[in-house]
Amino acid sequence: MISETQWKKLESLRIYFGHQSVGENILDGVRDIEKQAHRNNLHIISSEDPHRVPGPAWMESHIGRNGDPESKNLAFRDIIEKGFGEQGGIALYKYCFVDIRPETDINKMFADYRENMRMLAARYPQLTLIHVTIPLTTVEPSWKAWLKNLLGRPTERAIAEKRHHFNQLLRQEYAGKQPLFDLAEAESTLPDGSRVYFISHGEKIYTLAPEYTYDGGHLNEEGRQAVARKLLETLAQF
Repeated sequence: MISETQWKKLESLRIYFGHQSVGENILDGVRDIEKQAHRNNLHIISSEDPHRVPGPAWMESHIGRNGDPESKNLAFRDIIEKGFGEQGGIALYKYCFVDIRPETDINKMFADYRENMRMLAARYPQLTLIHVTIPLTTVEPSWKAWLKNLLGRPTERAIAEKRHHFNQLLRQEYAGKQPLFDLAEAESTLPDGSRVYFISHGEKIYTLAPEYTYDGGHLNEEGRQAVARKLLETLAQF
């Protein structure tokens, strides 16, 4: 449950959230939780123009193109530079699970992200930037992955490992040093605290809990509320 103190803090914040479809799922979860708590003061507004959204509010919009993480870096930076950075508040954006492909150079993708955030942090010291891990998907059974490998086809497990690699780089760089919303952790953690994963080369590769999705990637009602609650708890700290 979100406490009264947390709600008052959340309702006082000025936030920008850049995203695509999983972000829509999460915001639907925020609306669900707000409605269940009989509150109506978060003011979630779809806009790319900070000057048109005065006062405490949650400004949100789609950014960039799925499959093109650099377009999301540029789109986020553009909105911050339109005025949100100077106004101050909290800003975050997320990649989508489809931004990771078999050919993606994870180290370069992370380096581009890190440079984008470093530049914005230096230019707008009054802005709180929150880093967000990449959302997850479910994966095929091990026998099916073996068959795909035999046929020379890319597997969902291999792509899940690339997402895990990016998320580990993000955690190593920022966890305990700068604000971090671990979306991937929330998506892989069940209500009892257990996590969903498979083992690859002795390492746990976390995946989206099947209970949280209707298509293997996007969130159902249970999933969106689980992730949204974790986001609210994270934001209430600032």
